[in-house]
Amino acid sequence: MRIAVFPGSFDPFTLAHQDLVERAMPLFDKIIISVGYNANKKGMLDHDERLESIRRVFEDVSGVEVHKYKGLTVEFCRKVKARFILRGLRNTNDFEFENAIAQNNLLLNNEVESYFLMSRSGTAHISSSIVRDVWFNGGDISAMVPVAILSLLNEKIDKSDK
Repeated sequence: MRIAVFPGSFDPFTLAHQDLVERAMPLFDKIIISVGYNANKKGMLDHDERLESIRRVFEDVSGVEVHKYKGLTVEFCRKVKARFILRGLRNTNDFEFENAIAQNNLLLNNEVESYFLMSRSGTAHISSSIVRDVWFNGGDISAMVPVAILSLLNEKIDKSDK
């Protein structure tokens, strides 16, 4: 079985992430969106909320699972028997960064190969960091995140207003 892990902090999961998963689905039998911890990022959603929101996006899609993980991505791949890591590239800066990670991952586990997909021109400008910045400053993020993510964020606001 061709299993790919799509790792990230996904805070929040964006339309660019969704597009990448949907375009990669024909390449793999299963894609595991693996939500990791990143203590260096100020979050919009806590870890469990991120898992729940991504599950909502793919609730009617077979072949996509959402898991949380800690530690090395290649160790998580070993645990779930994945031989591929899926990553998206928006620009040459992403390529340089992701290439270095991919090379080091091969040193750590030479049975796991990284696959890169270029972002579509309509989503290449979207990053979780930009979405967070727009959101924290009161801007409209509806053109950057899936409806399920926006719904969860609005639910969160409604709860905090009470």
